Amino acid sequence: MHETTIIAAAGKGGVGKTSICAAMVRLLAERYPKARILAVDADPAVGLAAGLGVEAESTLDDIRKSIVASVEQGQPKEAVELLGEARFRIFDTMVEREGFSFLAIGRPESAGCYCKVNAYLKEVISLLAKDFDYVVIDGEAGIEQINRRVLEQVTHLLLVTDSSRKGAQVAKTIQQVAKELVMYRQCGAVVNRVSDLSMLELVDLSPIEMLVSIPADQEHAANEVRGLSIFELSEDAPLLKGAGEALKRWEIL
Repeated sequence: MHETTIIAAAGKGGVGKTSICAAMVRLLAERYPKARILAVDADPAVGLAAGLGVEAESTLDDIRKSIVASVEQGQPKEAVELLGEARFRIFDTMVEREGFSFLAIGRPESAGCYCKVNAYLKEVISLLAKDFDYVVIDGEAGIEQINRRVLEQVTHLLLVTDSSRKGAQVAKTIQQVAKELVMYRQCGAVVNRVSDLSMLELVDLSPIEMLVSIPADQEHAANEVRGLSIFELSEDAPLLKGAGEALKRWEIL
């Protein structure tokens, strides 16, 4: 039985996790055209959909809400049936594109804790893993999903930072907590949007292995402003080359 490769990206907000996840999905789809690849937008900021050029009409949270609503309306039998159908409903919720499938966690209508949908996401990752060869998860900013063991089953934990001290500190904190709560096989860091290579010497990520540093990518930045997806980025763009190097270091690509 093959082991599904599950890559989850985590780090401080605004460091480019979503762009790197999108780049990895593209690279995997191009390298392995026959593989089953799933991209999961687990960040309530909902950026991965735009990065991949997809639009999700339904989300994981929509499924969870329908189950909860059935219970609250005194229809437990219907709720049990819904749970039994959850796997099929999740597949119906996915957006299918050439080379990959896409699933969004969604964003609760009211502000506050995401713990309910995060708990559901944990079960979904476990449920779906065996149906795909590669799963790329764009995690929410910070440490919440690590703390709640949402991402405990990933095989590769990708910590993304920029060259700021705060970004590196968040990455190190996530790694320290993940050592106890996540059953990952490999963990590594990407330093993204590096404008001055001399600044890299000041980025302290020890004991995390630094997989690659990625220069600031002007073409990608311009594409984002224009609303273009990762598939419209040139092959030699720094973002794609850097994401590819990280996957090669892990012997995934």
